[in-house]
Amino acid sequence: MIDIRPFASLGHANHGWLDARHHFSFASYYDPARMGWGSIRVWNDDKIAGKSGFPPHPHRDMEIITYVRKGAITHKDSMGNQGRTAAGDVQVMSAGTGVTHAEYNLEDEDTTLFQIWIQTDRPSAPPAWGAMPFPKDARRGSFQLLASGDGSDGTLTINADARILGATIAKGSAISLEANAERHLYLVPSGKVRVNGVEANARDGVAITGEERLTIEADEDAELVLVDAR
Repeated sequence: MIDIRPFASLGHANHGWLDARHHFSFASYYDPARMGWGSIRVWNDDKIAGKSGFPPHPHRDMEIITYVRKGAITHKDSMGNQGRTAAGDVQVMSAGTGVTHAEYNLEDEDTTLFQIWIQTDRPSAPPAWGAMPFPKDARRGSFQLLASGDGSDGTLTINADARILGATIAKGSAISLEANAERHLYLVPSGKVRVNGVEANARDGVAITGEERLTIEADEDAELVLVDAR
């Protein structure tokens, strides 16, 4: 089953400094049909104006993944961590027993990013944060693992049975990925693609389950971000 969630149908909140689209119910956006997808609870498509950002705020018992698409985000938390994550790179935070963090766009330009929340498999675990660079050339034409529940291949680790993958695909080309039909996959492309023949436009959400293999064909150059979760 492949269900397209058109970009125009997503929840929308524009706060001036933050222009956010919500794939699932979040804050003032509520849709009982879009409370999550498997263990994926939040997927926000955010544009953050330069010299602005999220002041300190708390989280607990959630795995939070930030994928920067353009610009950079600077993180600071109550554990003493601080870092700048730039376009194409990823940061993860396991909120665990509780953590307070701030995220600011200290750049002169807008920053665009995905923030993805996955339900934790380790409630009340110690909180943790990490970030890694992932050059886009390394995932041209194939999926690259960015984060997972076991930190496979030295990637970022989260406390959830999930994988976060990224790829870039050129117009006219295709890539494939083996899938477990019992799991929940969610894909967001930056350009027009076809997923097992089903058309998705830029920034649409593609909710997938019951499929054993995905073939993604690009009608436009596209950056792909995919989460494979229970």
